[in-house]
Amino acid sequence: MLHRGQLKIFLGYTSGVGKSFKLCDEGRRRRARGEDVVIVAMQPAVDEDVAAVIRELEVVPTKSVDEVPLIDVPAVLARRPAVSLVDGLAYDNPSGSRHRKRYEDVEEILANGISVMTSINLEYIQEQQAFVRSITGTAPAATVPQSFIASADEVVVVDAPPEMVLSEEKHDGAVLRARLAQQLSQLRERALLLTADVVDHQLQAYLDLHGVEASWGTQERILVCMTPRASAAAMLASGRRNADRFHGELFAIYVNQPSLTPQDRIATERNVNLARAERAKVEVLDGEDPVATILEYAKEHGMTQLYVGHNLRRDWRARLRGSPLDQIIRGAEGMDVRVFPNRP
Repeated sequence: MLHRGQLKIFLGYTSGVGKSFKLCDEGRRRRARGEDVVIVAMQPAVDEDVAAVIRELEVVPTKSVDEVPLIDVPAVLARRPAVSLVDGLAYDNPSGSRHRKRYEDVEEILANGISVMTSINLEYIQEQQAFVRSITGTAPAATVPQSFIASADEVVVVDAPPEMVLSEEKHDGAVLRARLAQQLSQLRERALLLTADVVDHQLQAYLDLHGVEASWGTQERILVCMTPRASAAAMLASGRRNADRFHGELFAIYVNQPSLTPQDRIATERNVNLARAERAKVEVLDGEDPVATILEYAKEHGMTQLYVGHNLRRDWRARLRGSPLDQIIRGAEGMDVRVFPNRP
C-alpha cells in the first residue's frame, strides 16, 4: 500500500522574512544527509543567497504556460524523489492544466508517496484574507484553503522582527514607519496564532484517537487598559483572540477621570460596550494616579499581559519624567506589555 508523503509548510507573515532561503536550506541539509531532494517549483526571482543554495540541488524544470510556471507533475512522479521543494504554494494554474491550483498539484504528489516542503505567506490563505485586508487594505487573488494548511504534518513560522523587515525597505517619516511596524506586528501575531492552532488541532486529534481527555487551565489573564482615544476595537479583538487561543481570561478597565469632555465620555461608553461585546470582565476604577491604579489592579488580579495605547508625540514633561507608557512598562514586573497606537 502506498503511503502518503509528508507535508511541511514554511509560513511567513509577510514578504521578505526569508521563507525561500529556509525552504531551500533545509532541502540542502537533507540532501547532505543522504535524502533524495529535488526542486520542482521556485519563485521567478530570488536573492543571491537563495540562488546559491539552488545551485546545489537538482531541479525538475517547471513548464511555462501563459507565462505562469506550472509544476510538471508527470515528470515529478516519474522521477520519484523522496522530497520535492515547492517555493510558492499559492498559484492559480493556467486554464486547461491538470489541476486548477498549485496546491492541488502538491496534493497529487503527496498522494503518490512523495513528501513536499513548501512555502506560503499569510495573505494567501483564503480564510485569513479578510483579516489581512483589514490591516493592509489589500489581498491577493490566488489563495489556498486553510484546511490544506491544517492538513500539514508540520507548519513552521519563518519569523523575523518587523524592524528587520522594514530595514530592507525605504520608508520616509517616523509616523509612516510606526504604522507599518504596527501592521507587521499584527500580521506576525496572526501567523503565530494560526501555527499554534494547527498544532492544537493535531494534538487534539491524537488525544481523541487514543481516548485521552485533555485538561486545560487558565494560561493567560489579559488586561486591556481603555482611554477615550485608545484603539479599543483593535485592542479588544486582539485580546479576545489571545484569550481564546490560550484558554485565558480577558479583562478591560478604565480609570475614571472627572475632567472628561462630553465627546470623551461618549467614546468611553462606546469602548465599554465594545469590551462587553468581546465578553471581557469590565471595571471602572477610581484613582488619582491612573498609572498606579492600573498597575495595582493588574498585580492584585494576577494579570500576565497588559494592552495599552499611546501616541507618538512626547511633550517636555514626558521627556523629563517619562510618559505614562514608560511608567507602565517600568512597573509591569512579570507582565508582557503590548502597545497599540491611539486613534488620531
